[in-house]
Amino acid sequence: MSKHEWLHENFEPAGSAVGYRITGKLDEVQSPFQKIEIYGSTDWGNLMLIDGAMMLTARDNFLYHEMIAHPALFTHAAPRRVVIIGGGDCGTLREVLKHEGVESVTQCDIDEQVTRMAEKHFPELCESNDDPRAEILFDDGLAYMKNCPAASVDVVIVDSTDPVGPAEGLFNAAFFADCARALKPDGILVQQSESPLVLLDLIKEMRGEMGKAGFKGFQTLPFPQPCYPTGWWSVTMARKDKALGFDFRHGDAMNKNFDTRYYSADIHAGARHLPPFVAEALKD
Repeated sequence: MSKHEWLHENFEPAGSAVGYRITGKLDEVQSPFQKIEIYGSTDWGNLMLIDGAMMLTARDNFLYHEMIAHPALFTHAAPRRVVIIGGGDCGTLREVLKHEGVESVTQCDIDEQVTRMAEKHFPELCESNDDPRAEILFDDGLAYMKNCPAASVDVVIVDSTDPVGPAEGLFNAAFFADCARALKPDGILVQQSESPLVLLDLIKEMRGEMGKAGFKGFQTLPFPQPCYPTGWWSVTMARKDKALGFDFRHGDAMNKNFDTRYYSADIHAGARHLPPFVAEALKD
């Protein structure tokens, strides 16, 4: 018998759960928006939960952070101005700043406590927070995008939690319309889009809301993510001009001058080929 306790997150929509063998609770804070908890584990490093839902582990967060950042940045011809909505753990910010051509990144998360807990318990994710190209704001991402100057951004990354609570407004046409207005004509919107195995209807609905907002082309990229329900997650990219497509700078990705643990040109190319049941469901 294990001398350690187990922490489980039950996921009602999938009728499943994920569990971790923990060594104890390290920290907890109730912000004005949500409850944030940090646990130590025997095999997965530190864990962060928000309102009881697993947000990240030290062991596998690189999968998500790399896939929400690099495919979009290598798909855009020359991304210079990037906005991250959410992303308070700062892992996505770190990945974006690996691209030398990026001149400025604004990260806007409503809850400062997420970042403070990440700085304390996941310092490796925050190692680029002092980069002079980075601007970290603690404010309402909905309002930020509404007030963002038109045609001023190359890539918008929506690094949000599930579409409930503070993140609920980040999954509808009104927000996507603000993103479309802020993006340059060749800009790219990318958003985490849940599990293609059990939440395929949500992905279809999200793409539909993006379509109402003026986006014409979409590409969903699945990837493994053990700490999220079903262990299989996705991001979805959107463009206003469908003719631009989603071919990426394969040579640049092959010869990138920074390290990644999961993302590569081959991984990117492979992720573009969806399993038949997903491709059929998302067919335009």
